[in-house]
Amino acid sequence: MNFQYSAKVDALVARLEAFMAEHILPVEHDYERWCADPARLWQVWPGLADLKAKARAAGLWNLFLPEE
Repeated sequence: MNFQYSAKVDALVARLEAFMAEHILPVEHDYERWCADPARLWQVWPGLADLKAKARAAGLWNLFLPEE
């Protein structure tokens, strides 16, 4: 059996890893610090909207949806 990813999946994994390294990992500690405050329970982290917009622009948002 062939368990290797297709070229399309390999390219997607590379794009996701690059996005994570550039945008997600640098703000991870800020997010954790913000969420650690009990006064902010059930509030959305302010940086989330920006990350969502960047992910959409990069074509990396809602990957489970069909292209059409």
